[in-house]
Amino acid sequence: MKKRSKAAHRISSVATTYNIHPQTLRLYERHGLLKPSRSQGNTRLYTDEDLERLEVILNLTRDLGVNLAGVEIILNMRAKMEEMESEIRDFMKYVQSQFGVQSGVSPVKKENALVRTTPPRIMRFNR
Repeated sequence: MKKRSKAAHRISSVATTYNIHPQTLRLYERHGLLKPSRSQGNTRLYTDEDLERLEVILNLTRDLGVNLAGVEIILNMRAKMEEMESEIRDFMKYVQSQFGVQSGVSPVKKENALVRTTPPRIMRFNR
C-alpha cells in the first residue's frame, strides 16, 4: 500500500504513482468505479479514499483478471457488506444496552449451564 498525505492528488501524480495511463483513470470514472472530486478549475482531485478504491480496482483487474463489469459488481457487494456490518454492530450495541450483556461475556449463569454427561452404554446381545 502506498503512503498517502491528507491532500488531494492530481490525475497525473496518481497515474505516475500507480503506473497507469491517465486515460485509464478517466475510463474508471466514466464507468462509475471512481468518483474524484473537482477543483474550481475542473481538475480531478483524488482523495485517500479514492486511492484505496483504486488499489482494489487495480488488484481485481491486474492480479485477478476481473473485467470492469465484474469490478463494479464486487465493489457494490463490498459496500453492501460494509453497510450490513455497520447495522450488525449497531444491533449488538442495542442488545448490549437493553440486556446488559457485555461483549465476550455470556449472560447465562453457571447454575443454568449445560453439563457434559457420559454417553449411554451400548449393550451387545449375542445370539
